Amino acid sequence: MGSHAGIQVHRGEGVPPLFCVARASCPCTSRSGRVVPWQGEAKMASRRKGKMPSPRNHRQTSLSVPPGGSSWSPGNPASIGLAAVVLLSLLWSGLVTGAEPKVELLWPDGAPGAKGQAAGDKPTLTIYLPAPEKATGAAIVICPGGGYGALAMDHEGHQIGQWLNSFGVAGFIVTYRHRNSGAGYGHPAPLQDAQRAIRTVRSRAKEWGVDPDRIGILGFSAGGHLASSAATHFSESFYEAKDQIDRASCRPDFAVLVYPVISFTEPFTHTGSRKNLLGANADPALVEKMSNEKQVTPQTPPTFLIATWEDKGVPAENSISFYLALRKAKVPAEMHIFLKGPHGFGLGQKLGGASAWPGLCQKWMEESGFLKSKAK
Repeated sequence: MGSHAGIQVHRGEGVPPLFCVARASCPCTSRSGRVVPWQGEAKMASRRKGKMPSPRNHRQTSLSVPPGGSSWSPGNPASIGLAAVVLLSLLWSGLVTGAEPKVELLWPDGAPGAKGQAAGDKPTLTIYLPAPEKATGAAIVICPGGGYGALAMDHEGHQIGQWLNSFGVAGFIVTYRHRNSGAGYGHPAPLQDAQRAIRTVRSRAKEWGVDPDRIGILGFSAGGHLASSAATHFSESFYEAKDQIDRASCRPDFAVLVYPVISFTEPFTHTGSRKNLLGANADPALVEKMSNEKQVTPQTPPTFLIATWEDKGVPAENSISFYLALRKAKVPAEMHIFLKGPHGFGLGQKLGGASAWPGLCQKWMEESGFLKSKAK
């Protein structure tokens, strides 16, 4: 399930789609996000190599044209007319909603320790703002997962921003650096980017209609490790202050951790995430430091945790160890461990019990006071 509405026009069963309107993460589009005509499975497969989701992973609205209808060719006026009519009708009906969220560089003058000038060397913030009449003033920085070697920007990024907007919370997706982005990055680059993201939202809170005292962080899998790092290592800045933004606090006011990687020292650690972040032969002291269940203090923010019994990739023991550390430090926390659900289910819309977590999280935020109405 993807984060955007992919709109495909089909000429009949077994015939490739004529066009797709989607985000840049969709393999039917160019890297810039513009619409491109179907180029054949071989070329689409090349777009999907490595990190791109497959077409089946995005939400589609299909409109069938009888097999006997006009055949498609880029220069065929009838085909262009058909595509235009369908697209305009979908825009009118609201199936294609609004403009793309705004994307900004986290570090306009270059990130600390940047090794190049490629897109992967330049972390960004993707801004999802709720409708003004819904806005509560709460905000969440979103850290997609990917084992510190990729970013699951669809179901752990864009979909999450849209879900947060649905109940009045602003979402800010941080496209943080990792082992396979740009020239390749390990610790502390991802945490530098997460800290900068929190500071950016806090320093520009008035501009975005956000309460600077209700800014949380949410992470999935390795993004959950990054979020838990931001929640436990905020007293240490991992880069030298560059501007006024860096004078703001990087402590999140609350954290939401969904099937998170937490420990780097226990048998249940996700070794791939640890290797990508710290390297194959990391200093044991650094491994200990970045095992975040050992870094919880009474100053760690309130936390909501989700895991499943079925998850073998990142076992529930990660969440349990963090919850017990929070409880020992007397930090308010709530944890739900569901029976069913493989690793990486995002919002879990078709998972039975685990599909309840977004509603439970919203309720927890409400009961914790993070969704109080914004002062008029």
